[in-house]
Amino acid sequence: MILTPASEEEAADLVREARGARRRLELRGGGTRSGLGRPVEAEAVLSSSALVGITLHEPAELVIAARAGTPVREVEAALDAHGQRLPVEPMDHRALYSTAGEPTVGGLVAANASGPRRVQAGAIRDHLIGVRLVNGRGEAIKSGGRVMKNVTGLDLVKLSCGAHGTLGFLTEVTFKVLPKPEAAATLAWSGLDDARAVAALTKAMASPFDVSGAAHIPLGPGREEASTLLRLEGHAETVRGRTERLATLLAEFGRPKRLADEGSPWPALRDGGIVAADAEAAVWRISVAPTQGPELVARLRPLLRDHAYDWGGGLVWAATAPDGDAGAADIRAALGGLGGHATLLRAPVALRRHIEVFEPLTPALRALTVGIKASFDPDGILNPGRMYAGI
Repeated sequence: MILTPASEEEAADLVREARGARRRLELRGGGTRSGLGRPVEAEAVLSSSALVGITLHEPAELVIAARAGTPVREVEAALDAHGQRLPVEPMDHRALYSTAGEPTVGGLVAANASGPRRVQAGAIRDHLIGVRLVNGRGEAIKSGGRVMKNVTGLDLVKLSCGAHGTLGFLTEVTFKVLPKPEAAATLAWSGLDDARAVAALTKAMASPFDVSGAAHIPLGPGREEASTLLRLEGHAETVRGRTERLATLLAEFGRPKRLADEGSPWPALRDGGIVAADAEAAVWRISVAPTQGPELVARLRPLLRDHAYDWGGGLVWAATAPDGDAGAADIRAALGGLGGHATLLRAPVALRRHIEVFEPLTPALRALTVGIKASFDPDGILNPGRMYAGI
């Protein structure tokens, strides 16, 4: 059964009805992220597909709001018409999961699905300034507004971002946006090993040249040479000067070439496609201190079918065999001495049902998570078990 409310009031009515019937609901936007997280055991789907449309766009104030089911591409097109954009590069999961449909702004917020520009612009939650949602009691809640401001107490805007629909059914989201840069340039160094590449990325990120993308793609399936990538964006003249000075700063790593926009590797890095050529492989996103990325990979080398680095080395994309636990025990053991966390982004349903998909919670964090879930959704009817079993 798929429920498609056309208004926030109708969504609240449906949630109250489901709560009364103890009917668990799987929350869904465009359906493009269906393989993300643990499988939800639900009796019905609550879809935002009818909650569409941009409700506010004030270009002079750099603010846009849209109903949760609005396709991301529509918001991006509206912004582009005014020379603006979402500050981060929203990840598109369709390549990973072989799904159809359209990524929605509600799904984008629910997953906090940030891309390579996070090293410069921050995450989705850093630019989310307002949400409307229906909690598990069937209550409509508004948090935030049209301006960035300091918050005391519980910040529901930030809390709902990355909650994967476990706290409420998003009906509308509001973003602070930024002007679209006039030009972009990507410099690529060839043949660096992982350690040297991350050293180059680290030096670039510490420079004053405002790098907006920093990644390393090692040798791997279908790749004949390693590529270390740095992107700069802004006014055309400043981009030209900064790329020249950055190349000089990194002269010890060789002479880079400038890549054309066509065939740019950034979309594949953004969406995980860079390590997903093997459709059967499990795919992990592992966050770690950038300088420790190569050490982590060295520890995991026997497990890895492919890997790549983003966020200056702080994000390790890793592909492993899907059998057993897909390397979960070894990955989490390796992280134990380095810090960081790992998310199993793609794996068979049976595997995602029986192992921790997100970083396991300490007893204290689990108690806090259970308490927050209970305050929003006391009967556990919204995306039950999506992030953690029993929550």
